[in-house]
Amino acid sequence: MDSGPEYEREGRPAPTSLPLVAGAVLGIGGVGAVLAFADIAASLRAPFTLFFLVVAPASAIAAALRGVDPLSRPVLAVVGAVGLDLLVAHVMLALQTWSARGGVVVVGLLSLLLFLLACARRLRCRVAGWRRGA
Repeated sequence: MDSGPEYEREGRPAPTSLPLVAGAVLGIGGVGAVLAFADIAASLRAPFTLFFLVVAPASAIAAALRGVDPLSRPVLAVVGAVGLDLLVAHVMLALQTWSARGGVVVVGLLSLLLFLLACARRLRCRVAGWRRGA
């Protein structure tokens, strides 16, 4: 893959900048989770926490949707992330256990579980393909 001027003309980021963007997203989401969990009063607490609450489940859902069209995968991932956030809030309110700190923890754990399930499924498919090929 060439990261030359044709990417710059089309307005797309060069493929070499993808790890940098992923690291920035991870950093912002992590800071948001820490600020919400530690209950630190900061001016960036709300936007960073909201960023975490959308990006963490969206990333996990996007990892699970590998076979879907690349243009519709981000849309489905964001819609699923908002749905997961609403479901967590609704269940916590119905059980009368709502807290912002608890919501961040539950969304983070569910996102981690979804991501690990997607990784396990991909690994299982690779092992099954390797066994058939051997």
